[in-house]
Amino acid sequence: MKSAPVTPTTPRSGDNLRGAAIMTLSMVAFGLNDTVMKFVAQDLPLYQAMTLRGLIVMAFIAAVAPRLGGLSLRIPPAARRPMAWRMVGEVASTLLFLNALQNMAMGDLSAIMQALPLVVMVAATLFFGETLGWRRIGAVIAGFGGVLLILRPGGEVFGFWAVVAIAAMAMVALRDLATRGFARDISSATVAFYAATGVTASGFVISLGQGWAMPSLPQVLLLALGAAFLTVGYVTAVASMRVGEISYVAPFRYTSLLVAILMGLVVFGEWPDLWTWAGSALVVAAGIYTIWREAQIGKGR
Repeated sequence: MKSAPVTPTTPRSGDNLRGAAIMTLSMVAFGLNDTVMKFVAQDLPLYQAMTLRGLIVMAFIAAVAPRLGGLSLRIPPAARRPMAWRMVGEVASTLLFLNALQNMAMGDLSAIMQALPLVVMVAATLFFGETLGWRRIGAVIAGFGGVLLILRPGGEVFGFWAVVAIAAMAMVALRDLATRGFARDISSATVAFYAATGVTASGFVISLGQGWAMPSLPQVLLLALGAAFLTVGYVTAVASMRVGEISYVAPFRYTSLLVAILMGLVVFGEWPDLWTWAGSALVVAAGIYTIWREAQIGKGR
């Protein structure tokens, strides 16, 4: 069953607050999933954990699909190329992110990932011909300056895993840009299910070389919990963009940084240094300004 095309509507009273609440829930869910995976992968092979979690996510998505426009395994010809590119971005970003997550502080990794909206904006200019005014160019430069503060080339944070984190961010940008190639009759459940399938299959193939261990009951329960968080993250990420004004809702994406820092401190005893805080503030401020500027341009049009 396919979902009906979505017609933009004027936000009703309270929609912005609901959209912000849903976006915050999405970021919390993703952050909790990351925490579970980092914790479980300390004792269980990473790719085995990734495979088991993926199987549970696929089951969860299939269960909630009727409420998300249905699930169709048949992809129209026009959507096959963007689906292929999206799966490449999804699989590569997941592999890179989880490996970086094992070897970096959650706050540092999340701070680097906050530059994603700026990367997507630059990529849209390069590949989709979108224009970039001098104010937004300045915001991009400021945002990347914040990333450099976080990484501090030559410092302790900058190293192989920081490069892996940047590569993960680039692959997420590829995934998000490929998503723009889908018509509205491709349901969110279908896109999410294919993403989960690709990630699970790749994790299984790689796990054959890494080896498997017999998981304990607590580990299985934690993976199921992580899968539930990830499913909630997928669903609410879509819902948040359909309630309220994007310019109001999108800045709440940056709550993921606070969640990552809090979870890193509580669960793993990690605390970002002053440079990471300063760089994060610069990246977030640049991203929020970009979103605000886009809203102003939209009103002008």
